[in-house]
Amino acid sequence: MSFSLPDFRRKWSCRGYMSAGAAMVTAALGLSLVLAERAEARKHASPLDIFGIATPRPRVAVHSAKIPLPRPRPEEAPKASDEAPPETDGKPSPDKPGPDKPAEVAQPPQKPLSACRLALTEEIAIAPSIPDIRGPGACGGEDLVRLEAVVLPDKRKVTVKPAAILRCTMASAIADWLRKDMVPLATSLGSTISELDNFDSFECRGRNRVVGAMLSEHGKANAIDVRAIKLANGQSIGLTDRTMTREVRERVLHSVCARFSTVLGPGSDWYHEDHIHLDLAQRRNDYRICQWNVWDPLPQVAPLLPAERPEEAPPREVAAKPEAKDGADDEAAEKAPAPAEKPAANGGKSRPHKPATKKRR
Repeated sequence: MSFSLPDFRRKWSCRGYMSAGAAMVTAALGLSLVLAERAEARKHASPLDIFGIATPRPRVAVHSAKIPLPRPRPEEAPKASDEAPPETDGKPSPDKPGPDKPAEVAQPPQKPLSACRLALTEEIAIAPSIPDIRGPGACGGEDLVRLEAVVLPDKRKVTVKPAAILRCTMASAIADWLRKDMVPLATSLGSTISELDNFDSFECRGRNRVVGAMLSEHGKANAIDVRAIKLANGQSIGLTDRTMTREVRERVLHSVCARFSTVLGPGSDWYHEDHIHLDLAQRRNDYRICQWNVWDPLPQVAPLLPAERPEEAPPREVAAKPEAKDGADDEAAEKAPAPAEKPAANGGKSRPHKPATKKRR
């Protein structure tokens, strides 16, 4: 086999590879020169740069805004203390948040106290204020108190059992009624009042607890049901108790009808036969309702147990014997003359005579 020089160059030629490597080297050198020239051109503009490629572009000047500074502190102003005020007893201030007390949202300002709340002091009644109640529908109210006791003029307290949740105006009316009307009544009975029997106060319900009925004044915290007023000597003035004298119950009737806009008791309906309903409902033209029939006392009836046995009566054992009960009849039979003997029809024989006895029924 013979090889010629043209065949060798055609099969094993390196000229293409050598020419490509030389081109890459030339391009790298040219790129480095261009970068160097551009870096130099940033400092000095080139006179042959007609297109402004290498000329550095001017930057936009940034103008700083003038911030107003606070005025200098006057010399006569007191110097602020750099030290924090010492904490009392090593406890943090209640107003500052701590690890046990997270930061609270600023609370809205409290509502000013009403004129009733300012007048109902602890010298008149123990009635702390409670938050407003927003129940379903129109239930609830504002300016509410929990009437726990009424303070009498002599500083004695009339306990309200259980404590009544009422509007301030209603609680004030109850306190005035007890202090000015019931105290003289109890004094005439030889004692003083000590307790008010609260049957019902605030309750979100319809009238007479009928489903679907109009909202009761109890649902507005504007009513109270009273059953009795207890005295210090243990006596109780039952407002619907017919064993109580009519005069006492009529005095209570006149006092409540003069102070409250609604009074319901026996005779109004069968819902109020065992208590008295009092409220301050607002009606057109200041219309008032006073329905309470003061019934007469119950008639005196014979006792269910038999009367006591008189001392002169014979013992029960003797009285229980039949001879003792029929003794009078036996004595009369013995004293009566014996009838004349008649001849017997059967041969003159006569049967022995037996004394007559009374037949018991």
